Amino acid sequence: MVESAVGSNVTEHKLRRAVGPWGSYTWGYADVGADIYVALGLVIATAEGASNVAFLFAGIIYATIGLAYTELSAMYPLAGGGQLWVMRGLGDIWGFTAGWSVLLAFTVDIALFAYISVSYINRLLPEQLNHAPWVIIEAAAIVVLLLVLNTIGVRESSKLNEIAGAIDIMAESSLIVIGFIFAFDPAFYWHQTTYFFLHLAPSHLLLGTSLAIISFVGLESISQAAQETERPTAVIPRTSVALILTILAYAIALSNLALGMLPWQSYDPNSTQPRFCPKGITASACSELHKQHESAPMIWLAQHLPTIGPLLIPVIAILGALLLLISSNSGVYGSSRIVYSMARNDLMPKFFTYIDPRFKTPLIALVVFCVIATGELIAAGLTPNALQSLAEMYAFSAAVNYLLVFVALLRLRFTDTETPRTFRVPWNVRVRRPSGVYEVPIVGVLGLVFLIAVLIMVLLTNEIGRVGGPLWVIAGLIFFCVYRRRRQLPILSSIQRDWTREQLEVYEESGETGLAEEYRAALRRKANRLRKDKDPRDGKPPDRNG
Repeated sequence: MVESAVGSNVTEHKLRRAVGPWGSYTWGYADVGADIYVALGLVIATAEGASNVAFLFAGIIYATIGLAYTELSAMYPLAGGGQLWVMRGLGDIWGFTAGWSVLLAFTVDIALFAYISVSYINRLLPEQLNHAPWVIIEAAAIVVLLLVLNTIGVRESSKLNEIAGAIDIMAESSLIVIGFIFAFDPAFYWHQTTYFFLHLAPSHLLLGTSLAIISFVGLESISQAAQETERPTAVIPRTSVALILTILAYAIALSNLALGMLPWQSYDPNSTQPRFCPKGITASACSELHKQHESAPMIWLAQHLPTIGPLLIPVIAILGALLLLISSNSGVYGSSRIVYSMARNDLMPKFFTYIDPRFKTPLIALVVFCVIATGELIAAGLTPNALQSLAEMYAFSAAVNYLLVFVALLRLRFTDTETPRTFRVPWNVRVRRPSGVYEVPIVGVLGLVFLIAVLIMVLLTNEIGRVGGPLWVIAGLIFFCVYRRRRQLPILSSIQRDWTREQLEVYEESGETGLAEEYRAALRRKANRLRKDKDPRDGKPPDRNG
């Protein structure tokens, strides 16, 4: 029965699997690797001399998140990522909440990375283009361009990601090595880091840590490409762990290098101290100059490298703009994919599944969420610091989504013991229950605690995030309830779905026949165990008293 279903539906699910290990790694790197081009200046301007500590705290949290994503994406190598895992582990309403939070992250991703992409490329253009409102106008034009490209079916290819990722890794590594050898000043580094702790400002460290989280957002890209990845259950764990280590190393190295080369105040747009401003310019002009350093921190860092600095500036500007553009495009592509998946699972209206007959792309989903992203971009442009406003919303949406993923990870350890786990989050504790023995990951529990703390930090320290973020979630839940009620579907409970058939379809289509057999064997053992626990005469549990 199951096998016939698999055979009849395989063409519906089949996607071209052309992404290998390096392609999978660079697919994630093109998204996550771009984050440091955004976060470095923001975190240094906020956490000051403790920006390296903020990145370290965020990096530890990121490592736990990465391990959770690695286990779940290897278990369920399907497009959809965190939203699908939460729906499978916790139910429809929580799956919607996770997906709705991801949609906020993707729309902010579109706006934020388009904005920063413009900030980097404008360093090679006339000075007048580096000021508002031109940056907002240019970024909005990029969003429209990406909408058109995605409508006609053009998106970033794995090959482009591989080339851009390889060049950027070489450029960033060169910047770090040369910077530490020729430009790093240990005495100045010690002065900047100890100054913060002598003049402790806990709220700055908390805000900096919550913003540093955005430098690690993007693992979703690897899981979304799972259905295009060759042998995903084997490849994804390796590439995810490699990506975790790479991004963590770069974030820690660059933040420490920056503190040993330049005053942290030079990244702060609110700083008007004369010693950090060129002579003869006004305080407002000085603030604008610092805002440029905050929005293009890698160029500001490269600019102060001896000898090679001037040569690296155009490379960093072009690579940064390219990676950020790819990240913005992945937001356009990802938002349409997520909302299409949610609509197919009756979490969103069915009109989001509309496919343009000419270009075969989800036109309505693309238009709606690009319009939302443009609205967010314009609204951020009306605030004193557009970059800060977008980053705060990004931090909130990421924290909510990751928190729900951790809850789903822990619950699925109890409710889905049959699905093969080619990778497990390490350091597990065995828990005995009447239904069997289960393994609870200590890292998963710690990650859940960390994410609760991050969400609290975001709500306490991010003025935009604590208002706009909850309003987005509340509006979404109201929308969900109205939609399900009109469709006469359950609101608090879930629709019945054949997860077993879907899992087998993926295994068979991706060539993971060994895992398919392992999964079927686990299902048979479960069915036999359930039969033994019932009285064969009436289907009721046997009378233990005889």
